[in-house]
Amino acid sequence: MTKTAERRPIADAAVHQVPAPPPVGGRRRRRLLDQARAYAFLLGGLLCFALFSWYPAIRAVVIAFQKYTPGSKPQWVGTANFTRVLHDPEFGAAWRNTLTFTLLALLVGFAVPFLLALVLNELRHAKAFFRVVVYLPVMIPPVVSALLWKWFYDPGAGLANETLRYLHLPTSNWSNGTDTALISLVIVATWANMGGTVLIYLAALQSIPGELYEAAELDGANLLQRVRHVTVPQTRFVILMLMLLQIIATMQVFTEPFVITGGGPESATVTVLYLIYKYAFLYNDFGGACALSVMLLVLLGAFSALYLRLTRTEGDTA
Repeated sequence: MTKTAERRPIADAAVHQVPAPPPVGGRRRRRLLDQARAYAFLLGGLLCFALFSWYPAIRAVVIAFQKYTPGSKPQWVGTANFTRVLHDPEFGAAWRNTLTFTLLALLVGFAVPFLLALVLNELRHAKAFFRVVVYLPVMIPPVVSALLWKWFYDPGAGLANETLRYLHLPTSNWSNGTDTALISLVIVATWANMGGTVLIYLAALQSIPGELYEAAELDGANLLQRVRHVTVPQTRFVILMLMLLQIIATMQVFTEPFVITGGGPESATVTVLYLIYKYAFLYNDFGGACALSVMLLVLLGAFSALYLRLTRTEGDTA
């Protein structure tokens, strides 16, 4: 019995013996294989970006300096496409309408989602239901949404004017009036795209520590003061990034004027992207379309760089 008891620790030590580490060359080879596997997965995404995003963008820049029609050999024309586009009577109207649409979208479409997120954040019951309701327009295809609003804006039997008549209020031409068409499209774009913005704001609001609101209440701050001194500073980064993304998106508005108004009435809703569509698919002038695209790309790129630089400098100073 004594000999068995003496031999058992030796056997246990043999069983629990730590294996020898692999050689250095084996570890390096395994690390290289892991890196190669990771880059192989990354290569698929890079190829998709190169084929469907980067190559078309580079090709558009090249065509902007060429006379190009499908089925014919491209001819280098320098800046002739830019000169011709600049002298187009619709060029000024398109940029004016695009900038006006962007400004109205910031005034209407930027404040409404933030206010809705504040309301949803204060709810105590049925939060999930109202989140689905707010996000529902995003799940509707954009063309279907635009067609629904086109019927809604119909000056004859549209739901908007029928509701106004029922309330004994004056009717409107909505998307058929030169003075009201652009703001009508802003309402459509705001309704169709605010769901995702509301959820992002809501996630940012729920990440704010509750102690900050409790401290503000103890100091006697009312609701507006809590929003101004707690909510806005804590969500400042999200607000700035969403503002930048919204400006870039609204500068490229196309679906609403294409489906609802067709650029009318009297070019009141012709945007830059809609003018690009007309050059490419109505005038068969791909050089002019690409020239307009390059102008829009340069403007948005310069604005994005300036905006990010200013916000970064302000953040570093703060």
